[in-house]
Amino acid sequence: MSFRLRRLTDRLEEEESLSLSATRSAQTKGRSRPEAPDEFRTPFERDRDRVLHSKAFRRLKHKTQVFVNPEGDHYVTRLTHALQVTQVARALAAGLALNETLTEAIALGHDVGHTPFGHTGEDALEGYFEQGWHHATQGVRIFEVLEDANLTWEVRDGIRAHSWNVDPPPATPEGELVRFADRIAYLTHDALDALRAGVIGGGDFPAPVTEALGEPGREWIDRLIRSLLTYSHATGAVGMEPDFLAVMGSLRDFMFERVYLSPGNQARKVAAVRVIRELVEFHLEHPEEIPASYRDNDADRLTQVTDYVAGMTDRYALRTHDRFFRPVLFEEPTRSL
Repeated sequence: MSFRLRRLTDRLEEEESLSLSATRSAQTKGRSRPEAPDEFRTPFERDRDRVLHSKAFRRLKHKTQVFVNPEGDHYVTRLTHALQVTQVARALAAGLALNETLTEAIALGHDVGHTPFGHTGEDALEGYFEQGWHHATQGVRIFEVLEDANLTWEVRDGIRAHSWNVDPPPATPEGELVRFADRIAYLTHDALDALRAGVIGGGDFPAPVTEALGEPGREWIDRLIRSLLTYSHATGAVGMEPDFLAVMGSLRDFMFERVYLSPGNQARKVAAVRVIRELVEFHLEHPEEIPASYRDNDADRLTQVTDYVAGMTDRYALRTHDRFFRPVLFEEPTRSL
């Protein structure tokens, strides 16, 4: 048995075989604080490892994707969503000869800024800030301040702009791939979760969706990936064939109407918003309850509180809310005189 050490120079040379559009490690805009090169890893490989080992990434395993505290072991969480986005994004990057490691680093870290209870928690926090509150911005803040990982500019930019409603868009084609991979992943796995939960039936999907994509699951993912690869290769720009882009838009509209904004989900949303806001109000009045290990002392009080509450997992948020707000069920009996 023999081995060959692949040092940094070898790995950078291998990147020269990527597409002309690919982002190369040697061309990174760098880090906020300069670091000596690693002997065996490119800058983007180091970033990927830092994201993977962060506390914020680990907490995703107990954060909601769509269904809050679902009964069953097979529902998607924020962590499994991040892993599925990473798989789709790397498949896209490999197919277009883009930088797979940069794509992976962005995809793994894209949702670390999410609150408990999914987008519901984000909605609950928006009203506290004039400019709103967005999980992508919080994700960058986590890696720049709360868990200062000193990531490269390209990874931070990809996390900042992974959502389609964020401008400016990602500066790298790898960041653009993560945008598409995120939507492909959440639409396909959320549809399967909704079927599993009985929220929708297999025959409920719009006809254009099933005609173009087939049965929910692997076939959907495969056809959407192939459409993006075909279009991007033909045009030289990251994108999807217009017919499939329209189908994906139709599926998204259907999921919002029948799943994300369904009456059952709306009822849970009201309860989750109340929990989040009561936690924020309580900690604004009692900032001493914020652990020193998760406090940015240079930030204003509201930012300190939202950093803490947004970082909570679903179960930690519920447990903390119980501790401060659960009514006393049995009072000490009054002694007779």
